[in-house]
Amino acid sequence: MKILITSGGTSEKIDRVRSITNHSTGRLGKIITETFLGKGDQVTLVTTPKAIRPAAHPNLTIVQIENVAELLESLEPLVHTHDVLIHAMAVSDYAPVYMTGLEAVAASPDLTEFLNKTNSESKISSQDDVQVLFLKQTPKIISLVKKWNPDIRLIGFKLLVDVSKEELLETARASLIKNQAEIIVANDLTEISNKEHKAYLVGNDTVTHAQSKEEIAQLLYLHIHNP
Repeated sequence: MKILITSGGTSEKIDRVRSITNHSTGRLGKIITETFLGKGDQVTLVTTPKAIRPAAHPNLTIVQIENVAELLESLEPLVHTHDVLIHAMAVSDYAPVYMTGLEAVAASPDLTEFLNKTNSESKISSQDDVQVLFLKQTPKIISLVKKWNPDIRLIGFKLLVDVSKEELLETARASLIKNQAEIIVANDLTEISNKEHKAYLVGNDTVTHAQSKEEIAQLLYLHIHNP
């Protein structure tokens, strides 16, 4: 079976020396990749420069991207050539558009004008005491997958922070329906560490509790190969 996995966290540039990113290590994606490789599947891993990666393997292809635009460009053709997408990457919700001093913003009657500007400097000046950064929402990659290939089997991930189990599961079910996924792996950041990773694998009629990254990977493998 041909498995497509995304892992790590995207990074969006403010200028040539600054960027906005997240703290995703790619560790879970690495373990999922190793699990499928170890059982004979062919895996394409789309990942980021700083993410943890599995060792080289004859059945492993690695595609490196940095930001949402590169992910979008790389992922669409791959979705057409794989049986399953396990979309574990932490994708930036917003990307920088323009950064300027507070005085310039305060003097503008229409803040939307800044959304049509771009910074031309290699490094934005640090002379201002306060800088204002304008961000624009990035495309929701998971919502495009089934439009690209209605037949691909989709596994998504949802991360919330310090919420009740009920809210976490409700949010996961909404994502499951909206994105036509088979499983949404629902996580709470407060229950993730190097030693444990509590999560719920939410299906149409099922909820399965996992206690570790390895268990998440095994449960996903069993679901894909024994639906």
